Amino acid sequence: MNPQQEQVLREIAERGVRFVRLWFTDVVGQLKALAIDPAQLEDAFTEGIGFDGSAIEGMTRVYESDMLLIPDASSFQLLPWQRDDDPVGRMFCDVYTPEGQPSRTDPRGVLERTLERAAAQGLRVLVHPEVEFYLLQPPVTPDRIVPVDGASYFDHVAWGDSNDFRRRAVRALEEMNIAVEFSHHEGGPGQNEIDLRAVEALAAADNIITTRTVISEVALQEQMVATFMPKPLIDQPGSGLHLHLSLYEGEENALFSPSGQYHLSTTGRQFIAGLLHHARGISAVVNQHVNSYKRLWGGGEAPSYICWGHNNRSALVRVPHLHPHRPNLARVEYRAADASMNPYLGLAVLIAAGLDGIEQRMELEDETLDDVWTLTDQERRALGIRSLPISLAEALQAMENCELVAKTLGEDVYDYVLRGGESEWRDYRQQITRREYERFLGVR
Repeated sequence: MNPQQEQVLREIAERGVRFVRLWFTDVVGQLKALAIDPAQLEDAFTEGIGFDGSAIEGMTRVYESDMLLIPDASSFQLLPWQRDDDPVGRMFCDVYTPEGQPSRTDPRGVLERTLERAAAQGLRVLVHPEVEFYLLQPPVTPDRIVPVDGASYFDHVAWGDSNDFRRRAVRALEEMNIAVEFSHHEGGPGQNEIDLRAVEALAAADNIITTRTVISEVALQEQMVATFMPKPLIDQPGSGLHLHLSLYEGEENALFSPSGQYHLSTTGRQFIAGLLHHARGISAVVNQHVNSYKRLWGGGEAPSYICWGHNNRSALVRVPHLHPHRPNLARVEYRAADASMNPYLGLAVLIAAGLDGIEQRMELEDETLDDVWTLTDQERRALGIRSLPISLAEALQAMENCELVAKTLGEDVYDYVLRGGESEWRDYRQQITRREYERFLGVR
């Protein structure tokens, strides 16, 4: 074993950890867990823990069901919501075949392969996520969705559940060594946001999964229900996952140039060009549900059109204000992703799209200075502004025409995303009303 694995074993012994949960996700992004006795952990590090991969959505087929979980020792943390007298640890895992090969359908592995591609170009990727969600009063049913408060953006709710909740959730995250930049009430009633500090992309994806889990656990303790559904309330803003992406060459931020427009380097412009070029093709991955397109086309500052701008929150890609003396803060913000997406697959296709822009030396179109939502269709066409898909069905069609997505996800994951999306679309069409079709999905 390596020193990090040995350190985890020592910490488990010193803290009296009774169980270790091995975490991984299915292709959709649902967290899966297997609890083992600490006595099994040394074997898990060296040989893996077997499980039935055919029982996991999109993982493998019945006739090749045996798979192995290999824990990542760097991700070990204690779960803060467990009793102090019965501590429980967790680690994220990579999925392998019995032959010791990385699984083709492990979402974490998909992101790892994409980051290896970036590393081959001398680049590493940092991600700063902004996680939005709603807090609801139980019980929650399709006919009863009641927010815990009536507040709006940045409101301080005196004696409010949201204030206490965010404090407890942030404390739990920091106990798991996940640094939080800030938290606040968002625009919708009962809607909140927790922003995590920038870390390496793989750790960021792990942190997003952990944050969603912590938020759900703390909400249950506080007798609330947390939802990351993109658009839970038809007349209120949806919940997004705004992703700030930075590229580094060694210790230098590759997106920064002291002489570039908005201090953006040529590499940065090419990276944005790649994101815009592939925006329609990757939409079914970063916006994987029928409900996602209610958010994108339902108002509330959700991006609907493919363009970029400086400090323009109506744009799909935003270049935040950069101080010329703080080059390490250079970043681009992708605003379309959902809070419910699989962060491993979503980050993989976003990074791959940006890298393709760099590799192909794509030219970045002119920025959009106007509020895109207030422009007419004719004005948008004159500016060459395309729209994101208006429905999951349209997004799946765009994905079929995007070779980059197929190459990034791999054949098995790509086929599963395609089949799963088509199935969700067919099932959902039988449930929604004609008004929903017309107002949010553009179907007449």
